[in-house]
Amino acid sequence: MRRFAHLCDHPRMAHNLESLVIRHTHRLSSPKGSAGEGATAARQFDAALTSVGFKLSAELLERLSGLSEAAVVHTARRTLRTVGEMVGDHVRHNSYFIDFPANVPDTEEFWMRCVAKALGDDKSRGKVLTQLTHGVLNLLSLPAYGRYQHTYEEMLAAQDELITSAGDRVTVLHLGRDLEDELTDLYLALAGSVTPLGEDHLRDLRTLAEQCVLGPQPESIPVRENRAVVNEARLAVGADLLLDTVTDVLRLACALSGGDVTLQEPTRFRALSRPARRALLAGLDAVVAANPAKLADVHAHREPFKRLGERLHPHEYPRWPHAADVFAVARGEKEARSFDSRVAKLLDEFDVLGAAQLLKAAPGKLFRALDLLLRTAADQEERDAVLAAAVQVAPEVSGRVVLSVREHFHNRDRETGQPRIFVNRRGRAWVLADRRPPVPAPDRARLMAALDAEIRGRLPRPGRLLVDPDVLDVALPLSGRATASGLGVLPRGSVSPVDGERLRFFVYWKESAARTDYDLSVLLLHADYSTDSWLSYTSLTAVGGRHSGDVTEAPDGASEFIDLSLDQVRGAFIVPQVNIYAGEGFEEVDESFFGFMLRDGEQRGRPFEPRTVRMKSELRGVGRVALPLVFRREADGRWRAKWLHLYLKGISSANQVEENQVSVAKVVRAVVEREQLTVGDLIDLMSDDTTAVDVDVWDGEQLPDEPVTYIGLERPEGLHPDSRVITLENLRDLIPD
Repeated sequence: MRRFAHLCDHPRMAHNLESLVIRHTHRLSSPKGSAGEGATAARQFDAALTSVGFKLSAELLERLSGLSEAAVVHTARRTLRTVGEMVGDHVRHNSYFIDFPANVPDTEEFWMRCVAKALGDDKSRGKVLTQLTHGVLNLLSLPAYGRYQHTYEEMLAAQDELITSAGDRVTVLHLGRDLEDELTDLYLALAGSVTPLGEDHLRDLRTLAEQCVLGPQPESIPVRENRAVVNEARLAVGADLLLDTVTDVLRLACALSGGDVTLQEPTRFRALSRPARRALLAGLDAVVAANPAKLADVHAHREPFKRLGERLHPHEYPRWPHAADVFAVARGEKEARSFDSRVAKLLDEFDVLGAAQLLKAAPGKLFRALDLLLRTAADQEERDAVLAAAVQVAPEVSGRVVLSVREHFHNRDRETGQPRIFVNRRGRAWVLADRRPPVPAPDRARLMAALDAEIRGRLPRPGRLLVDPDVLDVALPLSGRATASGLGVLPRGSVSPVDGERLRFFVYWKESAARTDYDLSVLLLHADYSTDSWLSYTSLTAVGGRHSGDVTEAPDGASEFIDLSLDQVRGAFIVPQVNIYAGEGFEEVDESFFGFMLRDGEQRGRPFEPRTVRMKSELRGVGRVALPLVFRREADGRWRAKWLHLYLKGISSANQVEENQVSVAKVVRAVVEREQLTVGDLIDLMSDDTTAVDVDVWDGEQLPDEPVTYIGLERPEGLHPDSRVITLENLRDLIPD
């Protein structure tokens, strides 16, 4: 059993690993326990799951029914805890207005009610009177404002029971293999991913690597951040390190110091053990000895290398002279001309042909520079040469980069003169006018045709392909950083239908050390992106919407809700947002997440009902304004969501929807009007006239008896066991190498 034999002796670790498998795969590792009559307990477990929007597959229900009642109860407790966290039901969601969404007062009426209560209180009367005489009132000085006036239990007693609806979400949990096998498969999938992982997935990979580093390994680890995490685990057990650039060593040093392996944020290097120092220096020495040109890579991260050198003391290890050269280059004591500087010099001299020829030695960089080369070229001859170079090196470029460049040029003509959005690795977004000269349409068309041919040649021939139509408009996950962790979350740019009469947003946060006030708001925009109205703590009721009330501190956690009747919304866009009014940022609080529910018109229930939750995502960004997604009314009157996962810088405090409506509208327009490459686009390439792929669109009813390749949002019950299944959890597997 390799390194897994100890899991049974550590129940908490075993639960954490089981939970990790459920979150990533929606599979329950094969339950263990003595045989028995567990059918009744299994049915009760299934019923309890239904209350949070989950259910057991028939195969899993049968497996549990054959175990003892004690084994089923043990499994149920651990699983219910996990799925509750997945949907956001692990915390108590209270609302300021106890009857929400009923009986929400007008804003001015509510404020006057709070003032009247304050004037009737001996402790607050004097302070409030003084403020009123000066014509300015601080709402936080009113005892009844911003703090729950009732308990969670009192709120529950005031609410009607939820009426079950056929539209409620049901997520199926399937029977998995033994825990060891599930963990190994998940480790191989994450470590070998061809696209970068998000922060939470990278953290999970670290956990898996600690367990799986001595077992089967992926054929390759193309993403450098993933390699750093795996190398950290390999170093801990004395295994050989996977290093072929000096930057690999720098990333590993960041991992050992608990820093940022993406190298986007500075890392404070810790004092490292002597074995770790020797391993890092030996790794640097081997990389440079094999290829001295790798020294040029130091320039991209000179400051981190200088700080690392202060920790490694390379002068104490004369047997690794090439490692010392790395830090000499970082300090400017040794020359190592970088590849990028040579390219920049040629472009400064307008030598496009020379730059293209040099860039052929670095195919990925050539692809990333194609726009610049094509718009800098002096004539058609130079543009032809650039296109020829791109076609020549295309087979050496990663599939993720080929697809990214294909998407870029698809949008290139519509972006010229229009707002252009920039998004960094942490989701921070900003918009600037696009002043780049256009790329000639014929050249753009030729390049896109060549890229399509390259992608088509790399795609598998899956035989019979069964597709859930709801997945066709999901954006290809070219980076895990374009998706937040959570349940039902789609990559940035994805479009999904909204079926329901009422849309309810929610945000939850729990402050860590300082009073923290998050404000859930909704901005309603016209078709031209001008403001129609908004819902927030300053506008509690508007256009068929209700705000649950402002909560201004969250030492024990707090929730806010907005309920909208979709048929009463006048505008073309619904833009939910979370503003940090005061206190800790999204990455500083103990916990924070956003989501939305869909309900039929007559459904009652608590403000938060887990089985009506369609999406719940973690809020983890560096800005002060979060924009999770936008809802757009289509020409047929139906609503569709487009996923954003963006953060605006905002201001240090007092962010409000009224103040950021212009910047939000610009970002929304830039994303809405940009067209992403989707799963549907890839399927079209996979199944055009030159292939022998049989594509069927699944109607949600009968499933074929033979094995298929299934692509959908979730795995349906009843698929042939030998089918290949691609869902949201492993959508990255669609990206060709």
